[in-house]
Amino acid sequence: MTRRPAIWAAAALLALIALPLLLRNGLAIPAHVPRDPNEGWNAAHAMAAQLYPLPGSLMINNYPPLSFPVVRAVASLTGDAIVAGRIIAFASFLLVCAGIAAAVRAMGGDRRGAALAALFLAATLLVASGYVGMDDPQMLGHAVQIAALLFALRGRVTAAALLFAASLFVKHNLLALPLATALWLCAEDRRAAWRFIVSGVAAGALGLVAFHLAYGTNLWTQLVSPRLSSFANLQTAMTYLWWAPLPLIAAFGVHAPWRNVCLCYAGLALLLGLGFATGDGVDVNVFFDLAIACSLVLGLTRWRLPAAASALPLAAILALTFGDNNFAFTPAFAAESARDIDFLKSRPGPALCDQLSLCLWAGKPATVDVFNIGEAFLTGARDPAPLVALIEARHFAVLQLEDPDALGPQVRAAIARNYRADHADDNGTFFTPVR
Repeated sequence: MTRRPAIWAAAALLALIALPLLLRNGLAIPAHVPRDPNEGWNAAHAMAAQLYPLPGSLMINNYPPLSFPVVRAVASLTGDAIVAGRIIAFASFLLVCAGIAAAVRAMGGDRRGAALAALFLAATLLVASGYVGMDDPQMLGHAVQIAALLFALRGRVTAAALLFAASLFVKHNLLALPLATALWLCAEDRRAAWRFIVSGVAAGALGLVAFHLAYGTNLWTQLVSPRLSSFANLQTAMTYLWWAPLPLIAAFGVHAPWRNVCLCYAGLALLLGLGFATGDGVDVNVFFDLAIACSLVLGLTRWRLPAAASALPLAAILALTFGDNNFAFTPAFAAESARDIDFLKSRPGPALCDQLSLCLWAGKPATVDVFNIGEAFLTGARDPAPLVALIEARHFAVLQLEDPDALGPQVRAAIARNYRADHADDNGTFFTPVR
């Protein structure tokens, strides 16, 4: 009998962790404070006249298309595409957590397990990432996939396949759950698996054709923009997974057939996450599928003690890192960001912003995708000469760069010749033309 109270105690601890952080993130949605470079990038593309820039442009879109019209539609109500993206991400997060609880119940778990699963996922994403309420399509894609999983668990495999296909046109790194679902169906019901696979492949193929007709380009060529990879990135990514060992141990206490499903999903999520993580600029979001798999495990396992103990690392890490917990918003940083936005507004003419959100809030159009263009320069896939020429001509009234070396040595040398550092703060260094 002692194990049942342990689950409720763990759920209560996770709720104490998650609810204040959720309130914190929700209250920050309307704030003009940069959360991540992804925010301005996503908003800029959502509001762009041409979603996929022409070859040779200094802006690059390497995401699939479906999240952008959703953000644009909500932005028509909010008047701010970044705020719109944050609202969508926040709502998607809540739907994912609710969907996990529903999935646990559909897989035979009880209320305790459903509560533990949802709260573990909520606490993990709030403590170990900054994506809750951040303008990025990752959570929207997961919300679509959890809906697909619920359809699959209810035997509606064609609807599930169509939703899984749609999710990949929201965020293309969401491969683990559809693959795990296909393998589960192959083991349980070959006819259903055949319908699922054929429907999903057909929907994906039609989506690719529709994309080409709509945008005049191939989606694959957009997604595989040049990017450096390294073993050091993989080593860094391994440090993101401190929350995973106990749930993975608990997976062996899940009843068949769900044990194999959970282990398959977790294994695929881990391998794919590590593969994606070798690339520059890849964040902890590539392990969200693993967090979802771990949550399902905790909702279904018979091994109650390791399941309950899974809450303890989250509490410990939060206690140790609360002051710097993947969340940029502080009153001091908000004031600093307001000054930087005013500074950008005060400089007539175009601006080059690493944090595109600052440029957008200052009324400056997005002109350069610093990260992706920098990666193209560093890999040799693009010639930096056009950007160097703009820098030499002092085309930009101001440059905002978190890392002046991100655009490569030729651009860095041109900046040194033609710009001076005006000021530096937590938003990076702001350069103005030499007079």
